[in-house]
Amino acid sequence: MKPHSSEGDQMDRAEEFLESLSSFSRLHRAQRWEGTFGDFVKVILPQSPAAVARTSHQYIWDMLRWHGQSASADASDTVKARELLKRELFGIDEPLSRVVEYFKASAAGSDVGRRLMLLLGPPSGGKSTLAILLKRGLEEYSRTEAGALYAIKGSPLRENPLNLVPASLRPEFRERYGVDVQGELSPWARELVEREFEGDFVRVPVERIFLSEASRTGIGTYAPHDPTTADIADLVGSVDLAKVAQIGDEGDPRAWSWSGAVYAASRGVLEMIEILKVKREFLYLLLTMTQEKNVKVSRFPLIYLDETILAHTNLAEFHKFLQEKENEALLDRMVIIKVPYALSYRDEARIYQKLVSGAAAFRDVHLDPHVLDLAAVFAILTRLVKPEREGLDLPKKLRLYAGEAVEGVPETEAVRLKQEVPDEGLTGVSPRFVINAISNAITRGNTHSLTSMELLLALKDAIDSDARVDAKQKKAWVDHLVTARKEFYNRWVKEDVHRAMFASFEDEAQQLLEKYLDEVEASLDHRQVTDPITGETRPADERFLRSVEEKIKVSDSGKLSFRQEVVRKAMVAFKAGEKFKLTSHARMREAIEQYLFEERRDVLRLVTSTARPDEEARQKISVVQERLVKEYGYDEHSAKEALSYVTTLLAQE
Repeated sequence: MKPHSSEGDQMDRAEEFLESLSSFSRLHRAQRWEGTFGDFVKVILPQSPAAVARTSHQYIWDMLRWHGQSASADASDTVKARELLKRELFGIDEPLSRVVEYFKASAAGSDVGRRLMLLLGPPSGGKSTLAILLKRGLEEYSRTEAGALYAIKGSPLRENPLNLVPASLRPEFRERYGVDVQGELSPWARELVEREFEGDFVRVPVERIFLSEASRTGIGTYAPHDPTTADIADLVGSVDLAKVAQIGDEGDPRAWSWSGAVYAASRGVLEMIEILKVKREFLYLLLTMTQEKNVKVSRFPLIYLDETILAHTNLAEFHKFLQEKENEALLDRMVIIKVPYALSYRDEARIYQKLVSGAAAFRDVHLDPHVLDLAAVFAILTRLVKPEREGLDLPKKLRLYAGEAVEGVPETEAVRLKQEVPDEGLTGVSPRFVINAISNAITRGNTHSLTSMELLLALKDAIDSDARVDAKQKKAWVDHLVTARKEFYNRWVKEDVHRAMFASFEDEAQQLLEKYLDEVEASLDHRQVTDPITGETRPADERFLRSVEEKIKVSDSGKLSFRQEVVRKAMVAFKAGEKFKLTSHARMREAIEQYLFEERRDVLRLVTSTARPDEEARQKISVVQERLVKEYGYDEHSAKEALSYVTTLLAQE
């Protein structure tokens, strides 16, 4: 690379970034608005009275739907509203639906809006991420035209300007604009109107506000510390003695410290972290505020607050809370939403991919194509409850939950299995445990590559060294590692090596699928098959059909229904003007691949044997490795490991 060219490119990039910063600054200046309440009524209010009068629940519901604009036009409001949360939360669609339904019902005026929403789940399950996504979504939405918010200028509660409308004029306001004024002026605003404007609320200044967690504008967060020393002033503020010295009256709103978390969250959302660790008086205050939309502090009448409280806690604290009878009334005023771990290994792998792609430690490290899926399989196995149905084990249950076909089990069985164990996914290995194990393996390794076998060793080491887990649990988790390797990785890696060996695999497999389909149709129709070479007719090749079907354990009694299903799917593809391919039927794909694999077992042993390979064998090995690297996501190190491992597997068969 030429130094001067590099410096020139850096200068160009710097200029482009400066222009982006300037554009951002200009846009935000243009978005600002300020005027009197009279100006607000004349200019802003007529544009959209309903938007101006929105409560926090209505605002969040609108925000969720705004972020869901990219969803299908035919999608329901609930599906659209999930889009923001689904960007980074995988495998927990049902809890996400319950969250958005809470906001939908609250926005519609349902009594649900008077309940505190409590997210309950295991550590590293997505509760905090969900709260973060909502907060970031609010920040972004408040800077849009649709999300414009206005407040009395300088108010520590950023209260809605409509609160200035006197009670006697509110019926007329409703008749004129079609919306209700729901809030009341704070002590701070009342004092401002009387002292600075002599009761002339029309002259009170109003400004557009932008929600921001960093500036504590409409987004507040409270994390409990030592319950014995926690002060409720952290939530509702207290008298500011320094201001009392200046003003001379403790009862003056200007002498009150409005820095409490509930004031920071006014007009937006308050996140309560580990809420059940706080004192009971904190809970009563929060629940009363949710129920009545006001708080009571010394020296002042009730203070109206419009905000949504989003709380979360772990299972241990919740179970402890349940044991105390005096908490029953509190529980009755909460909407509890369980947020379990993902139960599909495909979704779990997406979580790992997200965490890996955002970590600097992984950027220069190559992960073989099965590392994340294999880690996910292990994690899901630790979370599943063994099914009681005969013939159904944990690996089959795991595959069902991932949407894969399992012989003899209908696809709808996954729904029934989940209903049988509603708390499934609340225990087991967390995503953080797995990512920590991968990080440790990379840190200790001498290469920039991590293979699936190295991952398994790292996970076993993490299990052995975890002081929180007893011996019985450790043994169960190690057994899950063995299951993940034998039932999943062995199949995946053999398929990769097999495909890499035969450049014409896809074409050959498609031809074999078409042959199977021809033979099945002849068998079902009881007609003869014409040999394409000799022209002679013969019955359907039952021996061939069974040799394919047996690869996926289709029983003799079940072959007819299996064949009818394959033909039915082939007809659906034909009517749609599409070709019936291996990807059209997961179980047929597995059967065809296994069939081809068995046919070439001896060739595979020859190619993967590294005892004393001759030049021809070396060339074949080189070609296989090259295809593994170019087409299947391996690097040189992991490709060699895969070939060596498959050789070992074949030697054992």
